[in-house]
Amino acid sequence: MIKTITDPSEFPFEWLDVFDPDEEEIKKLAEKYDLHDSSIKDWQEGDHLPKYENVGAYAFIIARVHTKQVSSQADTVLELTDKVAIFTTPERVITIHRKEWLGPEMIKENQLKQHNCQNTHHLVNEIVKNCLETYEKPSVKLTKDIEYYEENMFLKNRKASLLEGLYYLRRRVEVTRRIIMLSHEIIDKMDAPEHSNTYTRDTRDLFVKLQNIYDTLFENMNQLVMIYFSISSQRTNETVRVLTVFSVFFMPLTFIVGIYGMNFKYMPELNMRLGYPVVMGLMVVITIGIYVWFKRRGWL
Repeated sequence: MIKTITDPSEFPFEWLDVFDPDEEEIKKLAEKYDLHDSSIKDWQEGDHLPKYENVGAYAFIIARVHTKQVSSQADTVLELTDKVAIFTTPERVITIHRKEWLGPEMIKENQLKQHNCQNTHHLVNEIVKNCLETYEKPSVKLTKDIEYYEENMFLKNRKASLLEGLYYLRRRVEVTRRIIMLSHEIIDKMDAPEHSNTYTRDTRDLFVKLQNIYDTLFENMNQLVMIYFSISSQRTNETVRVLTVFSVFFMPLTFIVGIYGMNFKYMPELNMRLGYPVVMGLMVVITIGIYVWFKRRGWL
């Protein structure tokens, strides 16, 4: 579906927004506006990463917006983001996207109707800024998720799915961070010295802010994973220590039982009247002695 957001009768440029086009619509657009085959091929790749490219008479940009609904196990570029392709010339801007995107309506309401966009470069800057803004809300959600795992990390009865959740959370942070990092070329072109103004600097400031946020989230996730394995290792060591202590208690007792469990005919103690209570008493004394020794060493 091709929708005209602005036309030259109202503004000094035209903006066409194309939503989920079929092969025939793409072919007509390419022929009418002389779009290069390589640009169309890049657009058709669903997981293509952000890029800025000068192609003949137009500039071609691929930006990615964060998906509204993300499942708990989403960890790929396709699952976390949607692609927006931008073709721009001094007279025209064409945006193409597969999934619903509210950017055109928001920009039209907040910028175009206020007559803030004087040229296509300014319009593209607003489009890129709108794409970046979609990452702000997910960053808040990721921060809350990290806080949840931090709170549950030290619980005695941790859920078995905690490690799996940590893995997918780390992957979401890593993929989103990479998408933002790869958008730096677009930001550099938008805020180039010959085009720099208040609006482009706002976009750069937003980019730097998001980059710092996701860098911090990534570092926090790495530390959280390391803490998880450290706690797991500590608890394993504690379990082994307790089992070792119990084994030390039973080692001398097992030794005594082993001696008197041998089937030799001549064993003097077997004929002693008090042999049994003496051996039992010896076992009790040994057990108490081991307990006192461990207690003094601080092992219990």
